[in-house]
Amino acid sequence: MTLLKKDIFVCLDCETTGLEPSTDQIIEIAVVVFSFDNVIKTFETLIDPGCPIPESSIAIHHIDNSMIVNKPKIQEVLPAILQLIGQHIIIGHGIGLDIAFLMEASKRNAIRCTIDNNPTLDTLRMARLYGESPTNSLERLREHFNIASEGAHRAMNDVIVNIEVFKYLSANFQTTQQLFERLKRPILLKAMPLGKHKGRPFAEIPIEYLQWAANKDFDQDLLFSIRTELKKRKKGNLFVQSASPFSSL
Repeated sequence: MTLLKKDIFVCLDCETTGLEPSTDQIIEIAVVVFSFDNVIKTFETLIDPGCPIPESSIAIHHIDNSMIVNKPKIQEVLPAILQLIGQHIIIGHGIGLDIAFLMEASKRNAIRCTIDNNPTLDTLRMARLYGESPTNSLERLREHFNIASEGAHRAMNDVIVNIEVFKYLSANFQTTQQLFERLKRPILLKAMPLGKHKGRPFAEIPIEYLQWAANKDFDQDLLFSIRTELKKRKKGNLFVQSASPFSSL
């Protein structure tokens, strides 16, 4: 087994025109190959998406249309990016979305891409496992661990912060394999991370909402948490209690 602190990882982040890989485009990407002790290689570039950047996206990353004039197209830089990623373990916050964007860009441009086969470590899930930060956004985690700010929400800034967050979140693991093994299992969340009950403990969420949510296409941690709460209520006969306004009298 490789010691976690001796392994080599690649952290990446994409800024995009929106959140849908099949229709939106990458406008910036940053990649850092690193170990716990060293930064080995870095790559970053703005990218001309071939379409206007929506104002809603500009408000988030502050990359406007003037900034991508004369920048390379994604097909010009993608082969070098994929070569840099290689077969390394990929680190990222909600990394599945970044990988989906790169896979879709590769598909559109007939570029061979197999990074969906790379092992990944999602720092969003690692933060859920850690469970001590009030919220699990990258910015809140940066504040929680007292990591220096890198400025605006840009790809390389996020990668630099993400690497430091990853180091803190993996502190209780000796080997990379131990971390992978733990993340195979679902993580019990403390509160609802999204929707109209965002931030509320699962015990306080109405039963009807939980029953509805239990059949939605949520990630494994959220579904596990919802279904665990439903089992608790069924075991405690709280299904009946929750329907009665006099249950606490």
